[in-house]
Amino acid sequence: MSVITAILIGLAMGVVFGFALEKSRVFEPGIIVGQMQMRNFIMLKIFLTAVATGLVVLTVLSFYGVKMHPKPTLAMADLVGGVLLGVGITVAGACPGTVLAQIGAGYKDSWMTMAGGLLGAITFSYAEPTLKPVLMSASSGKLTLDGLWGAPFWVVAAPLALVLIVSLLALERWRPWRNELGKCADGVTSEALPPNESAPNLAHIVRH
Repeated sequence: MSVITAILIGLAMGVVFGFALEKSRVFEPGIIVGQMQMRNFIMLKIFLTAVATGLVVLTVLSFYGVKMHPKPTLAMADLVGGVLLGVGITVAGACPGTVLAQIGAGYKDSWMTMAGGLLGAITFSYAEPTLKPVLMSASSGKLTLDGLWGAPFWVVAAPLALVLIVSLLALERWRPWRNELGKCADGVTSEALPPNESAPNLAHIVRH
């Protein structure tokens, strides 16, 4: 694959991802914080849908000889990084993937979130030599379920995708996304509103 082809494919995937992100409203701060507070489950549904879709696609590709190259499992780095990222997402109402969408939607405080993320990345790059021995501890190498069970990838991936799809259908039946999103798709869930009251346009408020 040439560099130009790789760039074009990356741009096309970015456009599709951005379109899905905007239409799902997962980039909205209210949706993100609501998921962390277990008040709505739109974010979880989107993530599980992405995982299930990825499993199906990778299952198909595995039949064409495409090999997966998972990264080594670093328990300490995953644990510490996951906690820090989760706390940051909850406090900021944004993550590295959604902050640019928030900037595009007109959320002015998202500029500060992006600046904080860049500052954090720079800080970590300088601290990495000191932190590396700790973060690299408890390494288990490349850990996958198909590798542990000695089974073909599709034998594990296909049933797991089916379980996720059934779980998503059950979750949607329990908490329909239209009810959770509210009448105005700007991150205010219907649970946070008094009866018979529509959601304010948060994007309009932030911009003005």
